[in-house]
Amino acid sequence: MKLTNYTDYALRVLMYLALKKEDELTTIQEIADAYHISKNHLMKIIHHLGKLEYIKTIRGRNGGFKLAKQPKDINIGEVVSNTEDDFNIVECFKEGGGYCSISPSCKLKHALNEALKAFINVLNGYTLEDLVTNKSDLIDLFRMQEQELEQGK
Repeated sequence: MKLTNYTDYALRVLMYLALKKEDELTTIQEIADAYHISKNHLMKIIHHLGKLEYIKTIRGRNGGFKLAKQPKDINIGEVVSNTEDDFNIVECFKEGGGYCSISPSCKLKHALNEALKAFINVLNGYTLEDLVTNKSDLIDLFRMQEQELEQGK
């Protein structure tokens, strides 16, 4: 099972926002710089996270965005399920079943389906708060990276 970059980046955006003070706004450029991710790609993700009500966007000159919920209230399994658009890990999972000559009697698809459910169930056991319990370490890493970039200019 491999998550798309879209889901990976969505989780990283949420983690970054969880490191901020509750009322502190962040910009797309700030996150793009922190993770070395395309600003255009992030714009789509930020928009989607806003529609899913994980983040709140404030428009205007001094605008930005922040978490719309407390990190303890953001379930990671839910985020993955809401951002990942294709859990068809094998052909027979696709709508219409794809083509496989042994599909009617295949036990593999049942085993893979069970594994997929277990994967999501494990993620359902985590919140955003769980992912940033090492908050000071993460903040220090971002600061070190920022200092290295400034020294390299």
